Amino acid sequence: MNLGLPKFIFLVLFFCNKLLANPVEMQYANFKLLDKISNELIEKIIPVNGSGMIGTLNIEVYSCLKEPPDEIPEDYVLIDVHDTFDDDQKSIFRGWMISSSSDIVSLEHPIYDLMLLGCINDKTS
Repeated sequence: MNLGLPKFIFLVLFFCNKLLANPVEMQYANFKLLDKISNELIEKIIPVNGSGMIGTLNIEVYSCLKEPPDEIPEDYVLIDVHDTFDDDQKSIFRGWMISSSSDIVSLEHPIYDLMLLGCINDKTS
């Protein structure tokens, strides 16, 4: 009896299930900000559907997602960042940040560098 076809079907179903795993919604986004002038590192936890100030940056968090535990660890956050240095509060970053690719999708500002540390459900962790 040839077991090639059942093995193939099992492998296809196994890997398709892994590809379709949905990220988990989290309640808070944990950020790290580097103030380039004072060389100070600031860590801030901001709730999803809320906003927080770090320096002169107002960060609005719309979504924070974490990959399931059986996947490669990765966190994603959808944010809108406004610089409040001037009265016009212009948006300087709008989009997704990825925790493992902070060098690619971080916010580089003349004064600040903003990076995503991760998404969490417990504000005290």
